[in-house]
Amino acid sequence: MKIALALVLWSGAAIAQVSAIDTDGRRITLEKPAERIVSLAPHVTELLFAAGAGAKVVGVSRYSDFPPAARGLPIVGDASAIDLERALALRPDLAAAWRINATAQSLDRLAALGVPVFYSEPHRLAQIPEQLEALGVLAGTQAAARVAAGDLRSLLHELESRYAARAQVSVFFQISERPLMTVNGRQLISDALAVCGARNVFADAPTIAPVVNAEAVVAADPDVILAARDDARDVAWSAAWRRFSDLRAVRDENLVTVPAVELNRQGPRVFAATRRLCGLLDEARSRASRLKAASPR
Repeated sequence: MKIALALVLWSGAAIAQVSAIDTDGRRITLEKPAERIVSLAPHVTELLFAAGAGAKVVGVSRYSDFPPAARGLPIVGDASAIDLERALALRPDLAAAWRINATAQSLDRLAALGVPVFYSEPHRLAQIPEQLEALGVLAGTQAAARVAAGDLRSLLHELESRYAARAQVSVFFQISERPLMTVNGRQLISDALAVCGARNVFADAPTIAPVVNAEAVVAADPDVILAARDDARDVAWSAAWRRFSDLRAVRDENLVTVPAVELNRQGPRVFAATRRLCGLLDEARSRASRLKAASPR
C-alpha cells in the first residue's frame, strides 16, 4: 500500500513538472507551472500576455506598454539595470528576460538566488511562435499559447507564399540617424525583410547593430531606404538622403518610413508589422517600375 501511494505521489510530481528550451538553447525546468513571473524586456511582456500568462505577470521592465493591462504593473528594471531587491520582493518563481551586457550580471545573480531565468532573443520570425509555446508550457497556459502560435505561423506562411516570387529589392534599414545605425543579417528585421522579398544591404556586417556612414550607404546604392520612426508620418529624416540625387532610392522616390516599436520588438506584433512592411516594399517596387517605364529611353 505504501509503495502504491509513493508511486501515485511520484507520478503527480512528474506530471506537475514543466520544461522548455529558451533561445540560448538552455532547458528551463520548473517543479510546477509558474504562478508569479517577472518580465525583464518589453517584448517578453508581450509574449507572456499573448501566451495567456498575463494574469501571472507580477512585474515588468520599463516601456512594457503593450498590452494596456501591462502598464500598471510594478517596474523592476530596464535595459540598463535590474532592481534586484524590488524584483525579489515580488516573490517570482520565473523570470523571463533578454540577456544583454548591461543586465547580465544581475540576471546571473537572480538565478543564483534561486529564480529560474528564461532567455528570449528571437533572431527569426519563426522563433516567436516557438517562444510563445515555451512560455505557455512554463506558465501552464499551453492551450492559449498553442492557438496564438498557430495564428502567427499561419500569417508567416501566408506572407512567405505571397512574396516569395516577387522581384527582390535591396534595402538599407535605418534605425537611427545620429549615429547612423542599421542591423545585420542576424537581427529579426533582416528576416522580416527576407520574408517580404527584400535583401538587407548590410546583412554581412560583423555586429548586430552596426554604425555606418552615408558613404557606405551610397556605395551600396539600395533600391529602398527604410527609416524606423516612432511617428510613421515623420518624413523629416529623408532630407539628409535627398542631397544624394544619384542614389537609387532617392531617384525612385523610395524613402519610406516604418513604425519603430512594432517592427523593432521581437514580440507577436512584429508579424502584423511585417505584413505592413511587405505592402510598403511592394509599393516601392511599383514606384520604381512606373518611373522606369516613364523615363526617356
